[in-house]
Amino acid sequence: MSDSIVIIPTYNEKENIELIIRAVFSLEKIFHILIIDDGSPDGTAAIVQRLQKEEFGDRLFLEQRKGKMGLGTAYIHGFKWALARTYDFVFEMDADFSHSPDDLPRLYAACNNEGYDVAVGSRYSTGVNVVNWPMGRVLMSYFASKYVRFVTGLNVRDTTAGFVCYRRKVLETINLDRIRFKGYAFQIEMKYTAHVLGFKIKEVSVIFVNRRLGTSKMNTSIFGEAFFGVINLRWRKMTGRVRPTVRKK
Repeated sequence: MSDSIVIIPTYNEKENIELIIRAVFSLEKIFHILIIDDGSPDGTAAIVQRLQKEEFGDRLFLEQRKGKMGLGTAYIHGFKWALARTYDFVFEMDADFSHSPDDLPRLYAACNNEGYDVAVGSRYSTGVNVVNWPMGRVLMSYFASKYVRFVTGLNVRDTTAGFVCYRRKVLETINLDRIRFKGYAFQIEMKYTAHVLGFKIKEVSVIFVNRRLGTSKMNTSIFGEAFFGVINLRWRKMTGRVRPTVRKK
């Protein structure tokens, strides 16, 4: 049994999915994996099912949804799935190796050993640690995080990072049903909500490597949601709408 579950949302990741699963399971620290597949027509879910039957049935799990419903809803689905079980640490990670599985134990240590509530795999905590991204995308991502910090006061340099470890109590306290954003802004909303509710956040410096296989799911509408969503987040805090589901013990 493991105290940690890694949630990986997928849509058309047949080139990466087996490789990323095997990479996580090869680590010395034992992690379980939950794949949330949004009806990938390329057979991603079938590959996961084969691995469940052949090797990893006791620590590899699959939830299939009928279509593309957004990154945020995939993670919320996964968070609720994990909270219905006994996991103490819940991770977000991409399927395409832009996040290195070798960094999972470092995020775990920040929460388990150092006492932080949220550990963020950060591209910008020690400069700009991004490999093979077009310069325009690097600048857009970097200044998006600066914009978020300016508007919200959130002291996290990589506010849009999608490589994160949450303690169980964070996800139990955040009202997941009131998380509004589905795309890029989802990552901002989760970190900001954790911050407003008083949880301790640490950035762990990682190197982000652009995917080598498969197709990116990013588009300009995702950035638009983030730009206008940040103003809404600040307003919700000012009007007292960010409240815990239960009081922290």
